[in-house]
Amino acid sequence: MPENKYKRILLKLSGEALAGDNKVGIDQETVDKICEQIKELVKMKTEVAIVVGGGNFWRGADKNMERTTSDYMGMLATTMNGLALQNALEEKGVYTRLQTAIEMREVAEPYIKRRAVRHLEKGRVVIFGCGTGNPYFTTDTAAALRAAEIDAEVILVGKTIDRSLFCRS
Repeated sequence: MPENKYKRILLKLSGEALAGDNKVGIDQETVDKICEQIKELVKMKTEVAIVVGGGNFWRGADKNMERTTSDYMGMLATTMNGLALQNALEEKGVYTRLQTAIEMREVAEPYIKRRAVRHLEKGRVVIFGCGTGNPYFTTDTAAALRAAEIDAEVILVGKTIDRSLFCRS
């Protein structure tokens, strides 16, 4: 088994990464592949926290919608992705906790820093949903914030990039 380089990491996954080639929704095969890699990290005794985006369900502000409303819809999308990750990880025998910055106790724990750290110490993967819980902030901001709060040693980013935006012929 490879050497454990980091004790605690934060993985930032874009929602699009969970959609695979579909670009929207959740591609279960892609989610399973991601979760297999996370399982390997857990087997190496790496404490894993995840901030997940929601762009596979909701992307940006609609010009006909008030920005705050649009941002809250995006936060709900991150929770749907968090539930998908939680389900896939637990099917693989990896214990998880989903914590959200907006209370929705029927599906997740509220985000509490000390509780998140304790779950990590017990070997559970902690998934953070709803970003920071505040409109006008991205899940990338939430990843930096949560990483600092839980004392992660590194933030690893898993995103898909539309290369056509950068590569012109």
